[in-house]
Parts: sequence; structure tokens; C-alpha cells
Amino acid sequence: MKNKVVHQLARSFRELGAVSIRFNFRGVGASEGTYGRGDGELEDLGAVVSWARERWPGRPLWLAGFSFGAAVVLRGAQRFAADWLVTAAPPIGYLPADALPAAGVPWLLIQGAADDVVPAARVLEWVEALPQPPQLTLLEGAGHFFHGRLNDLKQTVLEAARAQGAVSVTACASDA
Repeated sequence: MKNKVVHQLARSFRELGAVSIRFNFRGVGASEGTYGRGDGELEDLGAVVSWARERWPGRPLWLAGFSFGAAVVLRGAQRFAADWLVTAAPPIGYLPADALPAAGVPWLLIQGAADDVVPAARVLEWVEALPQPPQLTLLEGAGHFFHGRLNDLKQTVLEAARAQGAVSVTACASDA
């Protein structure tokens, strides 16, 4: 919830007039519980989505996630009927292949070309194999945490979101 990439994703959506909710998964920060091996974190996302839909009924749902949070929102995109998905530096190669399904919804993937945690080549190979690949933006010189490139990350999201043409409810997730 306090990660600067998640903050920038949330700021991007707020700038568009969207509701933006940042949250920690179970066992992170002051959250109760322990790591749920992805399934528990998917439940956490579901709880946030349910709460947001009750509070702001009828608003489109955009989901955004960074790193492990990207894997969780990928898994939840179809389950929670997201209207749009944004993933930053999804953990390709760190989770089983079936843990990272194709989103099945309109999707923006932002990857740092110089990511030292999730190599861009691995992400590009994975994207090429997907039946419905995302809109992919590769930020040259950007590492995993997008140091010095957060404004470019934000601009990428703003441009892609404007192309979607809707204000939404957004949940931004991360494990950091």
C-alpha cells in the first residue's frame, strides 16, 4: 500500500477522476493474517471489490497491480468482471504458469526494460504466447521499481485510461 509504484498508479486514476483504493494483502504491514499463497490474496481483492461496488454501485471496475499484486489482479480480472486491467512488472517466472492467466479483459501491461527482478525478455516471451495479449508498454531504462521513471509510468496509464473513455472504481494492489 505504501509502495511508490502503487502510489503512482493510484494517483494516475485519481487524476482521471476515478475512485482509487490502495490496500495491503493479508499479513502485509498492519494487515491481519498471513500470506495466503495467492488464493488468500485473491480473497482480499474480492473483499475490496465487493466493498467498492456497494459504496459506488454502477461504476466500472478497473484493477491495477504491481509485481505480486499484478499476479493477483490478473487472476481476479475475469472473476470480478473488471472492465480494465493495469499490471506493472508482473512476476513472470516466479509463479507457476497457471497462476498468471490471460486477463480476458482490456489490459495494459507496463514493464521496465531494465527490470532486474522480472527480466523484460521473460515478460515479452510470456506476452507473445498469450491468446489475448495486453497493450504492452516497455519503458526503456526502467527497473523493477521504476526509479526515475514514475512520471513515465503515470503518463502511460493516463494515456491508456483516457483511451478507455470511462471513470471507474480502481483497486491498486501490491505486496510491498
